[in-house]
Amino acid sequence: MFKIGEKQTLKVAKKVEFGVYLEELNPGRDENGKPERVLLPEKYVPEGINVGDEAEVFLYKDSSDRLIATTKEPLLTMEKPGRLKVSQVTKIGAFLSWGLPKELLLPYRQQTCRVKEGDEVLVSLYVDKSDRLCATMNVYKNLRTDSPYKTGDEVSGAVYEDSDRFGLFVAVDDIYSAIIPRKECTGDVKPGDNIKARVTSVRDDGKLNLSIREKSYVQMYPDMDKILELLDSYSGVLPFTEKASPEVIKRETGMSKSEFKRAVGHLYKERKIEINDGVIRKI
Repeated sequence: MFKIGEKQTLKVAKKVEFGVYLEELNPGRDENGKPERVLLPEKYVPEGINVGDEAEVFLYKDSSDRLIATTKEPLLTMEKPGRLKVSQVTKIGAFLSWGLPKELLLPYRQQTCRVKEGDEVLVSLYVDKSDRLCATMNVYKNLRTDSPYKTGDEVSGAVYEDSDRFGLFVAVDDIYSAIIPRKECTGDVKPGDNIKARVTSVRDDGKLNLSIREKSYVQMYPDMDKILELLDSYSGVLPFTEKASPEVIKRETGMSKSEFKRAVGHLYKERKIEINDGVIRKI
């Protein structure tokens, strides 16, 4: 059976003036008992190929929804994510350039964030209900768990999904499965962003846990600066202290309670702030 969206080796069954018909090396049969065949158009036929010869091709559906073969190398194949450029955005979704004449549709329902013309997005292929190839930004199931990285390594990747429960899902090197746990999520990082992060642990299943924060002794100083900036925005008085709930501290500062407490304590020791009456004041 032909595999749409994948490269495969087929053999030439028949030559015609507009190309060659290909069939599997051990061909299946259609409902009439004839071998299943697919057209490789003349412009893609390798020079000197004859009946019985083999050819490596990629199968997809053309603009008329007919299954067709090509020897051109697409930028994306089934089960292998990749970055594609948005060529246009329409009422039904975005169209992506992927090296073939018919552009690839990225439906709105398969977008984890809205994209615009010119964006490069990480996607993988899937076959829709009409047996057509489409793109999805939900690449989780196609990411690998055999990365070479270990705890402490610096990595880069693309954020492709935000989960209120789990955190930010990341494709490291656009290939490997990783997550920034919710407690490690800071700032305004969101799906579609490219980030640099640190591996905090490698899980038993091979997936990576990441942090976009520095190690605590390094991170403390930017946290201190952030608190001073926050104080300036509050006219020098922060209406809560390290005794506030973790939820309030996270919402207002993007820090965990322990991170906030550590930075506040250091600012206090340096006499840059004072704490009394349930507030923090800048000195």
